[in-house]
Amino acid sequence: MSLTYTEIGATLADGELPPGYAHLDRRVRIGSGQECFERAGAAVLAWRAQRGAGLRVTPGGEVGEGADVVLRAPFLRIPCRVVRVVRAPERIGFAYGTLPGHPECGEEAFLVEWAADGAVWFRIRAFSRPGRWYARLGGPVARGVQKWVTGRYLRAVADAVG
Repeated sequence: MSLTYTEIGATLADGELPPGYAHLDRRVRIGSGQECFERAGAAVLAWRAQRGAGLRVTPGGEVGEGADVVLRAPFLRIPCRVVRVVRAPERIGFAYGTLPGHPECGEEAFLVEWAADGAVWFRIRAFSRPGRWYARLGGPVARGVQKWVTGRYLRAVADAVG
């Protein structure tokens, strides 16, 4: 099964997200220091953002590059593939892309970033466009749901590091 877009890894690159999609780039400061960075990174790689937002992740376990996963919400099956995992001294996280059957077409990255001033940030970057008829039909509602879920992702990781 192939990804439903071609700009693989674009959410992890510096600069602009690809044209032709709606863009999302949100972040929240979740603390400071190495311990916070490591705890937040471990939470992100254990799907805590998704689970904290109320989604079920199958299969569970730690995020693995190349793994296909299905996120489940009530009445919704959301197939994705982990396209990149990042483990660097100042950045931990991953990006997943959409597979056929996903309501949207695009990519989303979940990143813990440790800034030079010691601040630790949790950041979500995404680009997407409707991939299914109901996402196209629901246009503004679908965007609203995405923003709401993103807020839940941000809170879930912030709560995980306490």
